[in-house]
This record gives sequence, C-alpha cells and structure tokens, in this order.
Amino acid sequence: MDTLQSMWVFRYVVELGSFTKAAEFMDISTAMASKHLHHLEKSVQAKLLNRTSRRISLTEAGQEYYHRCVEALNTLTEAKHIAQAGTVKPQGLLKITAPNWCASRHFGELLAEYRQQYPNVSLSINLDSRRTDLVAEGIDLALRVTNHPEQNLIVKPITKIDFFWVASPQYLRQYGTPHSIDDMKQHYGLLPQYIHLDFPLIPACTSNSALLLHQMALNHMGLAYLPEWMVKEDIEHQHLQIIEHIVCPESPTLYAAYMNREFLSAKVRSFIDFLAMKFETDKNH
Repeated sequence: MDTLQSMWVFRYVVELGSFTKAAEFMDISTAMASKHLHHLEKSVQAKLLNRTSRRISLTEAGQEYYHRCVEALNTLTEAKHIAQAGTVKPQGLLKITAPNWCASRHFGELLAEYRQQYPNVSLSINLDSRRTDLVAEGIDLALRVTNHPEQNLIVKPITKIDFFWVASPQYLRQYGTPHSIDDMKQHYGLLPQYIHLDFPLIPACTSNSALLLHQMALNHMGLAYLPEWMVKEDIEHQHLQIIEHIVCPESPTLYAAYMNREFLSAKVRSFIDFLAMKFETDKNH
C-alpha cells in the first residue's frame, strides 16, 4: 500500500474530522481510508488515532506525527508545483473568500488589474469576516488578515494591513478627542465582532460587518477600528479623522491561504504571485 497516500488519508481524516468525509474528499471508499490508516500505524509502529463510534481524536504520538506529516506533505506539494511551474495556463473559475472590508476601491482596482493580466480567469469572491471552511465550501483561496494563521492551511504572507481608530470630525467636536486609553471610557465605540479589542469604550454598536461600522462612523456615531484600505479616502477628504494618540494593536498580516491538494493550480498561484508583486512594488515606492 502506498505510504504517501496513507499520509494524505491520515491528514484529511484529522482535518475533516471523520473517515467518511476524508474518503469522500479523496474519492475513495471509507473502508479503503480505514485500511490506509491501519497501514500507516503499522508502518510507524504507533497508534495515531483513538476511534469511537462518535468521534476520533489524535493520540499523543498522533499529534506529533500529524504536524510532521503536514510539513512533509506541504514540502512535497510545493516541490511538485515548482517542477510543474509554467506548464498550466491560469484559467477557469477562481473562488476566493476575503474579509468584507475588501469591498473597497483599493481592492477593486487590484482585481481589475489582475483580470487585465489574466483574462481567462473568472473570479468568484465571497466577502465574509468569518473563517470559511475551504474544503466544505469549495474555496480555492482565502485572504486572511491575522497574526495567527491556521496551522492546517498553507499560508503566504502578502503585506501588513494598518488599522486605525477613526471618528468623524463632527463626533470629535461634540465629544472631544481622546488622548489616552483612559479618555476612551467617555466615548462610544463601534466595535467589530470578528476580533477582540480590549479598549474601555461604551459600546454603541457591535457588528460582524466592517462595512456597516464604517458607515456608522461616517454618521458620527462613535469611534471605529477600521483598515486603511477602507478609510484612506475618507481621511484624505476629512470625512474621518485618525485618533492619533491611541496606540493601536500590532498591525495584522494579510495572508493568502489555501488547502494542500494534489498540486496548486496555476490560477491560484497567479493570484498569489500577483498580490505579492503588487504590494512589494508599492512598498518600494
């Protein structure tokens, strides 16, 4: 039995949570998936999974083996992609998930430029601040903004994304400008639900939508924590103002993230390389 294939089966059983789902994803029978796991455990001379009728869990040995297994499979997949680079033309439907604040002029311009370079690639973009299950929803690529990317995904750092505390000039004229974190106790906050912010604001509204928080900030409802992509033009036109005295958390990184499949398609690679090149060029100007 192919030990490498058994490693893939083991990985997907762990990541998808069941032999049935792993078998469906790999287009094999559940019985064959079970045989692969038995072969792998026999090969490494250790029990890797605890199995009951309701759930599976990693043993201590399985936990360590899983992390090593993922590293090895990722390396092999990347090596295969490098060997095949340039043999497949970017084309077809590219499904991307990204934070909802990517509904901005800046991101729209990036997409337009990408399509000019790769007209044979059609884009399907789902904007959602939750962490979408790439396998379950058939997503090719996720754009994640975080300082802690998921371990079960392959990730490529693209650029830092600056976030700012902002408010409208009218709001600041009415309530004053906070000059310290302690001053924020007297201010209303427009707070995202998708990240934790430890600031002593009076919660005027919480939302999972950065787009809505942005609009509420423009309507003088309070202080909002928003990405530069979304508020850059508002700041330039003085519709919003950065609260400069408040130290923001460390700027998160924009990652391109994807599941490790048999090989990385040219359309996914083209989009990742395009973003990396664009932001590297911008950084050098």
